[in-house]
Amino acid sequence: MDDWDVRQQVFTTFAEEGRAPSVAELAVRQGVDEITIRACLMRLHEAHALVLTEYGDAIRMAHPFSAAPMGFVVTADGPYEQRLWWGGCTWDSFGISAALKIDVSVETRCPGCHTPLRMDVGPHQPPEPELTVHIPLPASQWWDDVLLTCSNIRMFCSEEHLAAWADRTDRPIGRALAATTLWNLAQPWYGDRLDTGYRPRPTADLQHLLTDSGLTGPFWQLPD
Repeated sequence: MDDWDVRQQVFTTFAEEGRAPSVAELAVRQGVDEITIRACLMRLHEAHALVLTEYGDAIRMAHPFSAAPMGFVVTADGPYEQRLWWGGCTWDSFGISAALKIDVSVETRCPGCHTPLRMDVGPHQPPEPELTVHIPLPASQWWDDVLLTCSNIRMFCSEEHLAAWADRTDRPIGRALAATTLWNLAQPWYGDRLDTGYRPRPTADLQHLLTDSGLTGPFWQLPD
């Protein structure tokens, strides 16, 4: 059994069924026992290829997909009609479109004014330029608690709404990005996640993607 074959099954299940496969399902598909699958999933978790639950007993995320609601609902037409995915954050929601290579609708709420937001985006269809995304933590800290990081990469109606929210909640602003910037980054960052033979990119390659999107300086420096 190859760890990356298991990872491929996880991502395929998310894409086709909108959910994470269970340990038991993966064991049956691989023809091994559940202990072997749990050990495999832990190795993938440690490689940042997916995210396990707090107790390591189930899959919580396989970026850009989430196994539970996190404030973003992603839907599509065509071959994925009636399918629903949970986006882990704004970036992941754009990433679902990039990974599946389809147009999607993303629904969320602005934390600043609680207005429902609906974005129709795709590999060649960017979001509205006035929308603003809050990146709460520097890149060096993203994986310290990746669920916390994702939970706080939120979409705001505008930069003014982000500023008002930060003032009202007494929270610091990490970085405010135009939604179009994060959409552009999501295309190469997530576009190959469902490809057969996928392997995580080296950190240097990911850093180049950030730089190519104009995200430079200490805040955007990934850990070694």
